[in-house]
Amino acid sequence: MMNIALIGTGKMGRAIQEIAQQRGHRITLAIDSSTQHLLTSDSLKATDVAIEFTSPHSAFQNVTRCLEAGIPTVCGSTGWTSSLETATSLCRQLNGSFIYASNFSIGVNLFFELNKKLASLMAAQPNYEVILEEIHHTQKKDAPSGTAITLAEQILELLDRKKQWVNDISDNPEDLEIISQRIDPTPGTHSIKYSSVIDDIEIIHTAHNRTGFAAGAVRAAEYIVDKKGVFTMKDVLGL
Repeated sequence: MMNIALIGTGKMGRAIQEIAQQRGHRITLAIDSSTQHLLTSDSLKATDVAIEFTSPHSAFQNVTRCLEAGIPTVCGSTGWTSSLETATSLCRQLNGSFIYASNFSIGVNLFFELNKKLASLMAAQPNYEVILEEIHHTQKKDAPSGTAITLAEQILELLDRKKQWVNDISDNPEDLEIISQRIDPTPGTHSIKYSSVIDDIEIIHTAHNRTGFAAGAVRAAEYIVDKKGVFTMKDVLGL
């Protein structure tokens, strides 16, 4: 059994709490936007691990506080990756434990591997144009989604003909277009389509609810609670 500090009590936080309790864990500290000042080294003493799902504006500060308190930390907030390297450096400096993932769903992490395989095959097929689309609920705070950015960066590593991603329609053939839509109540859909004049090849991941994301986050917390270092979901899942 783990004592969990749950930072972020919105829809995702509530799903994490439900899964954690089903797996025999306890939420011993719950922090939302109105009680963020209560996230201190003293309040974290009774916890074994922290799970952070808030917003791009508060994630880095929350992660830093947890790491400085010596608490293994799982973070699924997106839109703050410009500060991610600073957080991972701090973790190593403090000999702490940290996992960040743009998506904790087991299915999405398998989808990441499928995306890389397909991109490697299409690298030698210049007649195919690629486009990425993501759809989320209207409360999603960032666009494109962190998952879409991860998918795009995987493609950019493998397709030399694409140089950067853009969150719009583009006339530049070197741009990888990410089209973002916000439609309720969609938990999350991501698709990558390769199109030619002859045919289309498309892979799609569709989340039916938040359970998969929550279960993956709790599984990540179980993985790092007794470890030191910076990890990814590939480590958690043994991919």
